[in-house]
Amino acid sequence: MANKRVLVKFSGEALAGEAGHGIDTQILNYISQEIKSLINAGIEVAIVIGGGNIIRGVTAAQDGIIKRTSGDYMGMLATVINGVAMQEACEHAGLEVRMQTAIKMEQIAEPYINRKAVRHLEKGRVVIFAAGTGNPFFTTDTAATLRAVEIGAELVIKATKVSGVYDKDPAKYDDAVKLDEVTYEQALTDHIKVMDDTSIALAKDNSLPIIVCDMFKQGNLLKIINGDLTSCSIVK
Repeated sequence: MANKRVLVKFSGEALAGEAGHGIDTQILNYISQEIKSLINAGIEVAIVIGGGNIIRGVTAAQDGIIKRTSGDYMGMLATVINGVAMQEACEHAGLEVRMQTAIKMEQIAEPYINRKAVRHLEKGRVVIFAAGTGNPFFTTDTAATLRAVEIGAELVIKATKVSGVYDKDPAKYDDAVKLDEVTYEQALTDHIKVMDDTSIALAKDNSLPIIVCDMFKQGNLLKIINGDLTSCSIVK
């Protein structure tokens, strides 16, 4: 498994914990330990985090007072806040970390430079990509797939609150059925909300597998990378 490269996408909401907003430092600590287990196994790890625990661009712009473009930029800044928090947690766990942002803010992080990001990964550093793609109307899911393709990651792991992809929302329907494997075409045609359609289409064009798993199942990330897909779903 040496030199295997993956990108892990975390939702911002997951960082909020039971409070439903803000950042739970215990969850940050838990995630950093999970990432550390990958680094210790010789895996190169990049991270993208959403910003929904602070603000979502679509929600901010829904009544028309704030323009969608401004709302999306606010969301990008939220991902930077989460990125700084994740960087601190990973460093606290003893990891070397670099954060790169799609919007320049040199006092906080490096600007996104693909070659530099790859070099950091090769040196065993965790790389956090923040501020989405730097463009409004594109989600952090799309940013995760885009960065994964750019750095040559072998797969994207979407770490969520559920154990995979279901035919309907398992939080609402007791008879929801888990789908172990979903094709890109099925995800797009049936509007299965694994990730947004743009990110799935980009993954399809580049034959990039997307694995959806429960981030709160300890050791899950390392098991997946080692080939154990029993507790997750894969889109390919």
